[in-house]
Amino acid sequence: MSITEKAFLGSLIKAEYLLKDTVIQPEQLESMRHQELMRTMVEWNRAGKSIDLISLTTLPDLENFGGMSYLSELLSFAELEKFEGIEKLILDSWKEREKRNILTLAANNDWEIARVIAELDKINQSKMNDHTSLKRALSTIYEAPWEDQKIMQTATTGINKLDEMTGGFQDGEVTIIGARPSMGKTDVMLHFAKMSGWAGYLPLIFSLEMPEKLITKRLIASTGGFNRSKMRDPKKLLSENQKNKWAHVIGHLNETHIQIFDGAGQTVAAMRAKTRKMLNQYPNKKPILFIDYLTLIQPGQIHVGNSHQQVTEISKSLKMMAKEFECPVICLAQLNRSVESRADKRPMMSDIRESGSVEQDADVILFLYREAYYDKESYDNTLDIIVSKNRNGSVGNISVNYNKYTGEIVE
Repeated sequence: MSITEKAFLGSLIKAEYLLKDTVIQPEQLESMRHQELMRTMVEWNRAGKSIDLISLTTLPDLENFGGMSYLSELLSFAELEKFEGIEKLILDSWKEREKRNILTLAANNDWEIARVIAELDKINQSKMNDHTSLKRALSTIYEAPWEDQKIMQTATTGINKLDEMTGGFQDGEVTIIGARPSMGKTDVMLHFAKMSGWAGYLPLIFSLEMPEKLITKRLIASTGGFNRSKMRDPKKLLSENQKNKWAHVIGHLNETHIQIFDGAGQTVAAMRAKTRKMLNQYPNKKPILFIDYLTLIQPGQIHVGNSHQQVTEISKSLKMMAKEFECPVICLAQLNRSVESRADKRPMMSDIRESGSVEQDADVILFLYREAYYDKESYDNTLDIIVSKNRNGSVGNISVNYNKYTGEIVE
């Protein structure tokens, strides 16, 4: 039997307060005998009974646990000062066993890849190092009034006024960008992705609707200021001047390190797995995630006919992902048609489908609105970015210039 598990149980017998503190569950131990013993200790602890070597001798099935001599042996292995390290070892070996079980089950029952990834991801989320003492947290911020703020704490939006309002895209935060179709959602997202890439982040774009080729063409058009329709046949339609610019535009875009994943119906678990893979490839970069768009994300569980539960599950998962990777997550959302029936067509919170949970979980909510979309005679190229919710700052309205032919966005 594993010495680590003996040291773990011995420590619990020696200091029963650890039972309330430990992150280990009985079923995460390998030995059945150890599982049973820990279950008994947990039950006793809940019932208010004290746990020590003497009280454990009153166990009716003491012999099943190896008798008094085995309990004494456990106690001799106790190492309170190494308890956290012992827990980590147990958790790691449990993860390994679980991983093997899942892969065996998956092979025998012909599971879909998405399910395998989701199950493996669940194991990975069991972690111990989520603790920071306030003392440590305060010591890291103690010098703040006299220190220059480190650059790269937030990813820039590339729009100064928006950065001033929101502080840019913050780590661990979810930003929702809501708009009706054809308002320029994808162009705004690609603008943010380029800007954060040039600022040193690793932009990961999960495009659940638009194929990679289209996104690449849009990025080239907006960066080079090329009319999008010319991207259909660059050889024929681009001017000589534009062709001369082409190599420079491609080189400049290449510096963003943007990664595009264009599989339809991806789950949040699948996105997490792909993000983790990218982090291994780019260990020195911080990711920033862009998802197009919210209701195309496949939920992890089946919610038959209950779209509210579905959106709630997804928006909570996005928040967990932002916290897990300590990175910004920006997700686009398609708005309800109810906008169209109002005299004032500027979007509001209630226009997000199943808005309750989204409004609660998102840290920042931006709406996009173009007057010219509704007035076909208008030549106005203003795009309003309405900051409707901002957990760390003010709300308000910012106007930018939007070229709907190239997809370019300028202050």
